[in-house]
Amino acid sequence: MLMGRYMHLHKSKGRRVGGVLDRSAYILLSRIRTQGPMSLGQLGDAFGLDVSTLNRQTASAMRAGLVERIPDPEGGMARKFRITEEGEQRLDEERAYIVASLGRIMTDWPEEDIAAFADYLQRFNAGIERLYGMPWPRPQKEPSSVVN
Repeated sequence: MLMGRYMHLHKSKGRRVGGVLDRSAYILLSRIRTQGPMSLGQLGDAFGLDVSTLNRQTASAMRAGLVERIPDPEGGMARKFRITEEGEQRLDEERAYIVASLGRIMTDWPEEDIAAFADYLQRFNAGIERLYGMPWPRPQKEPSSVVN
């Protein structure tokens, strides 16, 4: 409850105060970066969202220069969304801020506690994903990496 409240108090209209991305853009860019170019259908399957919602989110991300539409690199009919250099940069900035915020919260935690917390949080997230049948692709685990 406190984590949700903390996040809510430091956000305005879905965006962190002074932030570079709103929540939906952060999640969209994170997924495309991890998985590679994705079509609307693939994004819908990944997030459990309808096409109209994804059309709004991807259109907004395109207007902001965060993603671009490309032909399917594998030769399929559907066009796919690929993260742009601007999208990569802004995602990196947002992620760095989040990690720094977590660092401020855990400033007096021993390293082994941070590592344990990261492991428990990963297990918790994996449990939610298993329950809903919507796993999130993850790169190799980084030590003491709390943000997924």
